Amino acid sequence: MRMRESRRPHWVEGVERLAEAVAPRHGVELVAVEIAGDLRRPVVRVSVDSPVGVSVDQCARISEELGRALDLHDPVPTAYTLEVSSPGLDRPLRTEADYARFAGRKVEITTTEQIDGRRRWKGRLVGVDGGCAVVEIDARIVRVPLGLVASARLVVEMSDLRQDFSRRGRMEV
Repeated sequence: MRMRESRRPHWVEGVERLAEAVAPRHGVELVAVEIAGDLRRPVVRVSVDSPVGVSVDQCARISEELGRALDLHDPVPTAYTLEVSSPGLDRPLRTEADYARFAGRKVEITTTEQIDGRRRWKGRLVGVDGGCAVVEIDARIVRVPLGLVASARLVVEMSDLRQDFSRRGRMEV
């Protein structure tokens, strides 16, 4: 289930379909397709990830294959620049699977409507249940309906970085 997204050009769905087909062939998942810059010559940003991260070489191979697919199917009506990268440490959460995968991590969520008088939430993600992100904020559990999420991102904490690096075998803790 994809979260609600702000207004985007109609052709982005075509780019997403192609990226969703290309990503698994390289052992990664599609995280996001975002459009930046001027729509007369947009920057098409494709974020991919895997449980062990994404290398620069993987991004280059994905960019090459996706670029060929975009040239062949031509969903973007203007000239554009394609960028393929990892989503970064403060990666967005977009699907129910993202919320489940990153349970235990600190998150920032902004909603399209107020819930209990607030639109911004920052706390520890407990998980996802019944179409809601479950977040612990100040020892209180809050359920945020995923359909009301405007944006959600991981919050970078040093303890999480150490744990990620040690899990990937890159650093002793």
